[in-house]
Amino acid sequence: MPSRFLTLADVSETLNISAAQAYALVRCGDLPAIKVGGRGQWRIEAAELENYISRMYAQTREFVATHPFGIEPGVSADQAPSPDALHG
Repeated sequence: MPSRFLTLADVSETLNISAAQAYALVRCGDLPAIKVGGRGQWRIEAAELENYISRMYAQTREFVATHPFGIEPGVSADQAPSPDALHG
């Protein structure tokens, strides 16, 4: 049975980020977590990590939709360079 809780190291490995970045996500409240044990070690529910990932996908979709790649503000899509021109 998979573990319900993850360590910061587990989160950093899953997201391919540093332990410091995982800690920052917890401390700023972006990734809900609890402190457990006498040393107050952080634990993140696997479901909360999945919720965070889903939120980040939604935010990224919104960003991409409102910031088309290669299109400058005030330029219509038909005036934008083709993908081949961008990789040329």
